[in-house]
Amino acid sequence: MKKRTKILLGVILLATISTVYAAQYGAGTSEDPVVTKSYVDQKIAELSKQNTTSTTFTYEVMSLEPGQILLGKQGTEIIMRSGEGQVIGSEAGGVQNITAGSDIANGKPVPKYHLLLIPRDDGRGIIATKQMYVMVRGGYVVQ
Repeated sequence: MKKRTKILLGVILLATISTVYAAQYGAGTSEDPVVTKSYVDQKIAELSKQNTTSTTFTYEVMSLEPGQILLGKQGTEIIMRSGEGQVIGSEAGGVQNITAGSDIANGKPVPKYHLLLIPRDDGRGIIATKQMYVMVRGGYVVQ
């Protein structure tokens, strides 16, 4: 009987500790609340309406008139198909020429048919000196 009592007391003690632990670390707190699916869906809908800049996953062909500036976001890819333009660099450097494996400094001409990469979202891009057609993939702003 003594062994049975010890086992019963052990089970009761384990159940009590588990209950206290579960109550302490329950379903949510003010710092980490549990939310409903409708709340998450509402927030996703709000965020999708706020997208004001272009971000594409395929190349988009566009025309730039002389004086127009295309500023890329971090990771934007640009290929100039025709026309003439110059690189807009920043204090941190120019635009990466992936095709040639080099950096194109501020004010240098944009080479045709070369894949250019904007490494940071710090105002880098290209400016058209003559009408140019470019292919762009990623986020950008035209001014």
